[in-house]
Amino acid sequence: MEHWQDIAYNFYPERADFTVERVLGQEFADHLNTSYPIIIRRELGNAFSGMLRPSNIEWSVPGIEDMDSLSITDRQWLQYVGRRMRTHQYDRHSQFVRATKEGDHDFAAFGQCVVSYEMDWSRMGLLYRCWHLRDVAWDDSYDGTVGEVHRKWKPTVRELKKRYGDKCSPAVTGCKETEQGKRIACRVVTIPSEQYTEGKLLQPWAQIILDCDNETVMEVIGRWTMGYVIPRWQTVSGSQYAYSPATVAGLPDARLIQAITLTLLEAGEIAVRPPLIATKDAIRSDMNYYAGGITIADSAYDERLGDVLRPIAHDNSGLPFGFEMLQDIRGMLSTAFYLNKLTLPPAESKEMTAYETSKRVEEYIRQALPLFEPMENDYNAVMQEDTFEEMMRAGLFGPPQNIPQNLRGKKVNFQFKSPLHDAIDRKMGSQFMETKELLMQAAEIDPTAAADVDIRKAFRQALVGLGTPTDWLRTQDEANRVAAEMMQQRAAEQETAQLAAQGAAVEQAGRGAEAIQAASG
Repeated sequence: MEHWQDIAYNFYPERADFTVERVLGQEFADHLNTSYPIIIRRELGNAFSGMLRPSNIEWSVPGIEDMDSLSITDRQWLQYVGRRMRTHQYDRHSQFVRATKEGDHDFAAFGQCVVSYEMDWSRMGLLYRCWHLRDVAWDDSYDGTVGEVHRKWKPTVRELKKRYGDKCSPAVTGCKETEQGKRIACRVVTIPSEQYTEGKLLQPWAQIILDCDNETVMEVIGRWTMGYVIPRWQTVSGSQYAYSPATVAGLPDARLIQAITLTLLEAGEIAVRPPLIATKDAIRSDMNYYAGGITIADSAYDERLGDVLRPIAHDNSGLPFGFEMLQDIRGMLSTAFYLNKLTLPPAESKEMTAYETSKRVEEYIRQALPLFEPMENDYNAVMQEDTFEEMMRAGLFGPPQNIPQNLRGKKVNFQFKSPLHDAIDRKMGSQFMETKELLMQAAEIDPTAAADVDIRKAFRQALVGLGTPTDWLRTQDEANRVAAEMMQQRAAEQETAQLAAQGAAVEQAGRGAEAIQAASG
């Protein structure tokens, strides 16, 4: 808690209530001298959603392991599933965007976040919420995944009575009308169902709602999924809690940049408004050292003895060095928060070969992939798979008999689209152009070198990598049939051209014979 509080003080002040109680209306960043650490945390947190969940595209695509075995009907059902999930997730009542946005910034600052998902049966939809790390604790199971979650919850008496009714403690149901806003300390416990010894549950997870103030178990339900997504960025052995490598590296610099900024502010104020020396008994009023201010001096004072009010000599030669240090610390913070990894490396020239372009893309992928890969596996994948399970159990994809036979019993996984994946896929296009250039050079030496490359296969994979819509592409069998027809048509055209050439030659030969005969006559 103290570590998270220190991180929040420097990078995420609106979240800095781990060990202190925040009063409504209290200013967040009054203890800071510069906002730069807050800005770079904001940039990294916003980059997560922009790279992993861009709302302008269908970033999550359901599928199975063996996609090549699926028919058109199977693929259409999977596309229907993807559209239904997107519709429910981006429904404003689900709070999906709000919960993931809060989670992204927790992930950037603290290296983990806690996002819950559940069915809102009142409207047959999903409900996502991001919980404060202060209120959640968890432990790992033997395989390293999160196996037990405890969450503090402080609902009002009115909310408990509405949700649990007679299951509430008598101390809650007997509250007076004036006490309906009183908050009760509760705990939501999620454990594997085999650890729940009070009864047997069919589902793999047990969720227990406890009234801690009144020592009452209000509800025990079974869940098919855990109900939480807890992605963890960088973990170390021996701890179930993760760390943000950005703030681990940037915290010393964040403290330093605050001290440097304060020093430069004080030095700049001294340079612009230096301290003064006043001659004793010569000043007859307060020193009004501001624009338009008047300071009254004794008229009998002899100015030859020196100015009655003069600034103290001050050396300002260190200010440029201080600003250089400030720029250096800003650069270190940007590096710590991977801001230099989020864009392609700058081009060395406007005209670049396919090889140079491919190398730029490779460098971008190499630098950005370690940053986003943990979130894609532990965040997006878990959330989408568990959301699919919740919606399937709730019947939001229609009757089970509508599921195609080839998909029944198959595990549905998800592939993701993002600017990073686009860069990875577009690498195939660069490789194709590079292969073409090498092939042209090899053909100048040996024309048979073209036989070593399956041009059609390479071209097809390059089109897929460049993001060509699948509706534009024929299936492999259709493409082979059209290619065969084109070859036949070309062969027929060549045969026709050959016959025409032969006919022209025969006709020319006949005219020549006639000319010879006429000449001999």
